[in-house]
Amino acid sequence: MADDIHAAMVDIYCKELKMPGLRKAYASLAREAIQNGQSMVQYLAGCLAEELESRKQSRLQTYTRQARFPTYKTLQDFDFAAIPALSKQRVLHLAEGEFIRNKENVICMGASGTGKTHVAIAIGMAAIAAGYRVRFITVMQLVQELLQAESEYRLPRYLRTWDKYDLVCLDELGYVSLSQGGPLLFQFCADRYEKGSLLITTNLEFAKWTDVFHDVTLTTALLDRLTHHSHILLFEGESYRFRESQRKTINENLRRNGDELHETRNPAV
Repeated sequence: MADDIHAAMVDIYCKELKMPGLRKAYASLAREAIQNGQSMVQYLAGCLAEELESRKQSRLQTYTRQARFPTYKTLQDFDFAAIPALSKQRVLHLAEGEFIRNKENVICMGASGTGKTHVAIAIGMAAIAAGYRVRFITVMQLVQELLQAESEYRLPRYLRTWDKYDLVCLDELGYVSLSQGGPLLFQFCADRYEKGSLLITTNLEFAKWTDVFHDVTLTTALLDRLTHHSHILLFEGESYRFRESQRKTINENLRRNGDELHETRNPAV
């Protein structure tokens, strides 16, 4: 009876202290401690370790949800051999997150379909695993939100909501003209200068960014800030998506031909 009362008290204490990991594991850890002859200090250390791991997993889930990735990608899934100009070692080093700690930027530049978004998401996910807060958004969506915030006279407040993120991934710069939202995007990037990292994917070389912003002075000022502390990744090669589509088509044809051959050799009675 006394053990039941104490167990109920531990349960209440864990709720009050917001320690769900400890609440879930303390009983099984107690049984293991008795079986293995552990000291009270060893048991306490095991309980605290369980709580820390629980909080780590909870933080990972929360940060991943907040990042709003369109899909989940890893560097292990990326075919570096298809993009020989891209240094695998350099990308893996960036995934360690040192550039975020140093408030530096990454710019992924190359033709459509070469895997820029894949690498951006993978680096973002690695950053979350390292404890950083990340947000993924397309340039077009960001510009729309900036324009709406400005029209509703809440732009400064909206910009401050981004301060909590250590890394912001801006996808697809260059696909749509930003004549109206260009100054706001510049303000967004300038606001993060040496305060937080940006990872930008673009299909345009720097010389053509004026085609997007339609303002030479603004474009020059933006590039000056973005490239001051930056890592440039060049994606040169055949379309990654096209190659994957071709591979799937070939595999599907092989499967279909195999099924037809099986049916020919084993006709239904």
